[in-house]
Amino acid sequence: MAIISISLTDEILNEIDKLQQELGFSGRSEVMRAGARMLLADNKEKENLEGRLNSVLLLIHAQKVEGTVTEIKHKYEDIISTQIHNHLREDKCLEVFILEGDAARIKQLVSLFHASGKMDYVKLIVA
Repeated sequence: MAIISISLTDEILNEIDKLQQELGFSGRSEVMRAGARMLLADNKEKENLEGRLNSVLLLIHAQKVEGTVTEIKHKYEDIISTQIHNHLREDKCLEVFILEGDAARIKQLVSLFHASGKMDYVKLIVA
C-alpha cells in the first residue's frame, strides 16, 4: 500500500479524529480511505448519468463566495428550475437547486462548483 502525505486544516483534522472515535475506525488512515472510497463511488455513479434528468444540487459555502455561486449559476439557468438560498450560522449559506435537463449540462454545473474550490459541500442527488 502506498503512503502519501496530505495537508489538512486543524478543523478538518479534528473532525476526522471525531469520526474515528464515533465510528470506530482503527486510525486516521482508515477514515481517509473510507472517505476516498465514498468519493470515488459517488463520482463513478455520476459519470454514468445520461439523458434528461431531474435532480437536486445541495451546496454549502461561505457567504463571501456568493459571487462565485452567482457567476456559475447564471451560465446554467436553462437547467435550474428553482433555487433556494438560506443563511446558516457562522456566515455560511445553503443553496438548494432543483435541476431539470440534460445530464451532461448537470454534470458540468456540478463540476464547476467542485472545481471552484470555494464550496464547503457539493452533493448531487438524482431522482
